[in-house]
Amino acid sequence: MREDFLLLNPGPVPVTRDVLQAMNEPMVSHRSAEFEAVYERAQDALDYVFTQSTLDGETTASDGTSLIFNGTATMAMEAAVANLVGDGGDVVPLVNGKFGRRFKRIADRYASVDPVEATWGQSIDLDAVEETVTDDTDVVTMVHNETSTGLLNPVEEVGEIAEAHDATFVVDGVTSIGGDEFRIDDWNVDVAVTDAQKCLAAPPGTSAMYATEAAQEAFDGDAAPFYEDLDWHLRKAESHQTPFTSAVPLFRALAVAVENIEDEGMPERIQRHRRQSRAFREAFTAMGLELFAERNEATDYSNTLTGVSLPTSTRENPDAFFDAIEERGVSISGGQAHLGGEIFRVSNMGNLSSEQILRGVRTIGEAFEETGEDVDTEAGIEAARAELR
Repeated sequence: MREDFLLLNPGPVPVTRDVLQAMNEPMVSHRSAEFEAVYERAQDALDYVFTQSTLDGETTASDGTSLIFNGTATMAMEAAVANLVGDGGDVVPLVNGKFGRRFKRIADRYASVDPVEATWGQSIDLDAVEETVTDDTDVVTMVHNETSTGLLNPVEEVGEIAEAHDATFVVDGVTSIGGDEFRIDDWNVDVAVTDAQKCLAAPPGTSAMYATEAAQEAFDGDAAPFYEDLDWHLRKAESHQTPFTSAVPLFRALAVAVENIEDEGMPERIQRHRRQSRAFREAFTAMGLELFAERNEATDYSNTLTGVSLPTSTRENPDAFFDAIEERGVSISGGQAHLGGEIFRVSNMGNLSSEQILRGVRTIGEAFEETGEDVDTEAGIEAARAELR
């Protein structure tokens, strides 16, 4: 692979040299004081990211705990649901993309499920949520930033509905936390989940959860899978440990990555992600392309992932377009499930520079030109440059 290969797919994202170097340190026992110090560093920085992901640095939660898992965010999603309704209950999952559907599929294994579904790329109907969530609802699940389509879903509004019915609100913030605003108490979030390989800009393999005191009191670890017993995880976290063998190099990398976020500052990081996402959106529309997702007064475009409809002629042979991208040393993603061959997706998660954003725009424009599509690459680059100034 060429040295300057650029990951613009929605995870894993590029990691910095100091994050890579952290994995090269000599091995230590996961029960050693040295490892406990690593866990504590990562947990402290995660507390910052979870609770101060605001434009003004304001703290939005104070009574919860950050946990780190030896597994990606799907494990954390399942742990949240299983520890809350593992013995059965009523769950309302909100679905308007692949990862909302994943929450639904997880809940199906543990509880009675009454989903609110929308066409992928369209907003969740808040009136339908109002009608579906009742005083009998135990848990509401939702994806904040739906990476399969490029939509930022209305967590605040759904949180108000969940709160009104005393339902526990579990939110997938996998591709927003660490890159965009996230307000735990203000949005009535009880459990928030994120992943190392997304906006946190760490290697894949670990994930994290923030659980409020109210959520912790509702957990029933005996009802969950043995490996995902959150009561056990909480007890071990008090001494900066995990219940089972920890992936020591990955925890070290995560600690450095989240400390880097703290050094940058969440207000600055949020503004940078928003600026870069605007650059991608303006660039692609200036080229003559159409954004895929449909926003409305409640739902906006993602600030960490841009979904774009492939032109009709490119859909006839999408592989040629994606091959032309890869030949230029860049990786982007196509659509998932039934959106395969219909859209492409480009990420600005993590620590990308303006130059890397512009390289992505130019690469995509040149790939379209090579495969016979009539796009205005230079107009796209100029539009992106204007946003990045």
